[in-house]
Amino acid sequence: MKSLTCFSYPVHSLLNCDYLAYYFESRLSSLCILPILDSKFIQQELSAWKPILTPGWVIAIFIILGVVFILIGLLAFYASVHVEELVERYDVDCVPFTDKNKITKYIRDSSSNKTCTKTLRVQKKMKNPIYVYYQLHHFYQNHRRYVRSRSDKQLRSTKHEYETKECLPIATVNNNSKPIVPCGLIAWSLFNDTYQFSVNSKVVEVDRKDIAWKSDRDYKFGSKVYPKNFQSSGMIGGGKLNESIPLSKQEDLIVWMRTAAFSTFRKLYGQIKVDLDANSNITVVIQNNFNIYEFGGKKQLVLSTSNWSVGTNKFLGCAYLYVGGFSLVVAISFTITYVLKPRPLGDPAYLSWNKYPSIYEN
Repeated sequence: MKSLTCFSYPVHSLLNCDYLAYYFESRLSSLCILPILDSKFIQQELSAWKPILTPGWVIAIFIILGVVFILIGLLAFYASVHVEELVERYDVDCVPFTDKNKITKYIRDSSSNKTCTKTLRVQKKMKNPIYVYYQLHHFYQNHRRYVRSRSDKQLRSTKHEYETKECLPIATVNNNSKPIVPCGLIAWSLFNDTYQFSVNSKVVEVDRKDIAWKSDRDYKFGSKVYPKNFQSSGMIGGGKLNESIPLSKQEDLIVWMRTAAFSTFRKLYGQIKVDLDANSNITVVIQNNFNIYEFGGKKQLVLSTSNWSVGTNKFLGCAYLYVGGFSLVVAISFTITYVLKPRPLGDPAYLSWNKYPSIYEN
């Protein structure tokens, strides 16, 4: 009966430890990796700091963390509170009383007058730039089929304008002979409400440039890609696009196509580059075009200033305050426990790296 072999060597030969060590050492040396395997990093012999977490150290760490987090939280909360913001819901008031019972027909009728006027009062002075947002509720841009309904290749280059497979059913017109650019549900549902502002009968201009991310303008939307056959079929969605302007310049579309993560979101409409004084009245002329009535949505107009904390998001400050407060509570509880029920500590001299320092120094 033949003996079982491994690596072309008999098993009884491999059982010889000296021969086995010699064999693997020769193979590793031939691969030039033996010096690497013998390094202090691989052998886990690097110098290391081995702290002993005594009760005093633990309590001090929690106190320092608590104080630092509370200070950061107070600073973030203070910055958030000092952001001035005006929020006005207009989807209900901008429907005529005679059309309250037939809202769907009213909003779908392109010939109906959808002009609405609202007045906002500035409570505190708002320094420029003042950011104008539209805020939608119950609009699920994060739906899987909605998010996928776009063609990124088509948006970037004219070579791929016929790549509309992911865009169905908003993909082509004229019996699939001509592609829609940009295709898909996201572009098709483009937000198309408009706002015009005035203070004391003086028009306040809204700058709608540089409202999209620079990376989106430069890399995701082509400068030679122009809208084609957009909103030209029988099924009309949201706003229309100017076919003489490339997609990289149509920033309202770029902002809209960066889909939101939640069903309630706000997107940047433009910027007001003048200050708004306290107690002044802002007249807003709204074109109420966007249909949110069929799915029970809401629309709001938001005017907001900004600082290093970005906006009126109080979550960051509250989160730091909660964590800092929890750290202080833990530090106090540890201190009380240590005072009432002290526990003797072991002698660090008996630790292996203190008892045999010569071994760990080599």
